[in-house]
Amino acid sequence: MVIESKKAEFSTEAGRGQILAYMLANLHPNLPNYGMICTGISFIFVNLVNGKPPQYALSKLFITINPGNELYDILKILKRLTKIALLGII
Repeated sequence: MVIESKKAEFSTEAGRGQILAYMLANLHPNLPNYGMICTGISFIFVNLVNGKPPQYALSKLFITINPGNELYDILKILKRLTKIALLGII
């Protein structure tokens, strides 16, 4: 799991290239490769599948200042990723 953090005044898009570079450098390419770009207000999740060529997918953009407060959705995703990571280690 890679986390890229940017200042709130930046878009999550500003961290896409950087997080993909970190994810491509993963020493364990056979394990699931997930990332999260956050600004403190907005969050987006990234999934990288190693292959020839590598491919990535982005989640929807989660924003914590929405009326629905998507922070709970973000926490559910992080909890699920934690379970995936623990199963990969065991």
